Amino acid sequence: MELLRKWLGHPEDIYNLLRFKMGGYRAIMPRMDPDSLGCGLRTCYRYLNQTSRSFAAVIQALDGELRHAVCIFYLVLRALDTVEDDMTIPLDVKVPMLHEFHSYLYQPEWKYTESKEKDRQVLEDFPTISMEFRNLSKVYQDVISDICHKMGVGMAEFLEKKVDSQHEWDKYCHYVAGLVGIGLSRLFSASELEDSIVGQDTDLANSMGLFLQKTNIIRDYLEDQLEGREFWPREVWSRYAKKLSDLAKPENIDVAVQCLNELITNALHHVPDVLTYLSRLKNQSVFNFCAIPQVMAIATLAACYNNKQVFRGVVKIRKGQAVTLMMDATNIQAVKAIMYQYVEEIYQKIPSTDPSSNKTQQVISSIRAMSLPGSPMASRHHYSPIYLSCAMLLAALSWQYLSTLSKATEEYVQAGEN
Repeated sequence: MELLRKWLGHPEDIYNLLRFKMGGYRAIMPRMDPDSLGCGLRTCYRYLNQTSRSFAAVIQALDGELRHAVCIFYLVLRALDTVEDDMTIPLDVKVPMLHEFHSYLYQPEWKYTESKEKDRQVLEDFPTISMEFRNLSKVYQDVISDICHKMGVGMAEFLEKKVDSQHEWDKYCHYVAGLVGIGLSRLFSASELEDSIVGQDTDLANSMGLFLQKTNIIRDYLEDQLEGREFWPREVWSRYAKKLSDLAKPENIDVAVQCLNELITNALHHVPDVLTYLSRLKNQSVFNFCAIPQVMAIATLAACYNNKQVFRGVVKIRKGQAVTLMMDATNIQAVKAIMYQYVEEIYQKIPSTDPSSNKTQQVISSIRAMSLPGSPMASRHHYSPIYLSCAMLLAALSWQYLSTLSKATEEYVQAGEN
């Protein structure tokens, strides 16, 4: 019944969940015909679906040959990430592997069969992935190889190094996510679906990745602590506690939330770059691919801001909320309206006693200036009495059915995966 109460409070969620389930998702994620692919590409898309259904959905919605390039790019980086994550690989083996991984793309027989990670299949069958990599146009190969090289070097640097300063936090996020944004942007331009400036402006592309990565790191504080990982920068958390783990103690909850708010404020500084980047995109499939994760991220930060639950459990946006964001974020004006809505939500929650309150207000002011509300925002939230009544009735009749939505849909609408 708790689920029912949540939906009754958000009638647009129940409406959009039904619309999404009944075929609305095809406007965002058109079906790809696997029979049109060769054996190697079919295998690659199977691995893509097995390692990340959410990424598979949006990648397969991309236009033309860009779809295959991004699929291979994802699998190559997934293989690299699997090496980094595998704690059973000795450092004297792992470090050279990370440095040289880009060269394996041109070695038809190279594979690694000793991994214990869940995604080890991308290493065990790397010859299929590398073959399809070599089948790509050279412009795509050059981008993927270059980003793979730079990311491998960066991963090796942080294997035995903790994130201390905010500068190092940016550097770490650049290696694991900013480079992905840069690589994708270069692929977009190489496909000629987007202008050359999209791939050339690496600062904006880097911010796209940093905004997503910082959101994940902020949200996943407790999970990372339980797994023995620390990604919050010492320069920030050391002002609030002696050890990062101390923030999870009940007696430290007030200072923990202040630390949380400071990091969210840091992440919000990337939003103006995100809006500028998205405003340059012309192709609809590329826009959807880029915009959906960004609006999920701002909604997640709004849910986390000043929220003690970050240190007690998992903070997630509602599935219906995520579906609504996916279906709305199809043009720059709608994205600006969404950004405006969530930074206003954060603004209303800023405690007057919070040490970062002035900085938070300042960055929100800069975002407001770029995303003043207009008709798109009004249309997102105007519901007639008849619509509300019907939606609430649908919620009452359908809540049990919708609680058993397919696993693929549930995984796709999880905010901020990877």
